[in-house]
Amino acid sequence: MQAALDDWRTSPLDARTKAMLGFLEKMTLTPDQLSAADVKPLRDVGLSDDAIEDAIHACGLFNIFDRLADSFEFEIPDEAAFQMSATMLLKRGYNV
Repeated sequence: MQAALDDWRTSPLDARTKAMLGFLEKMTLTPDQLSAADVKPLRDVGLSDDAIEDAIHACGLFNIFDRLADSFEFEIPDEAAFQMSATMLLKRGYNV
């Protein structure tokens, strides 16, 4: 996990994950340069259109949340609060 966080390109992740991370990075950093041609390598490594669409939605939402958090200076919880949230999510999932 740490290797992926340090640099996903050189980490021991599988080709499908690396392809998706490259796509999502481009979507995040240079969305104006993204085109339909960028989806072909994802399909070439065996990712389904449903999987690609799910990743796009998740990434898009996180990008929006990050921009909102930066704009409104959201308070970042401490480690204990993150642990408590993680425990609750593992126990209950995202359903409210």
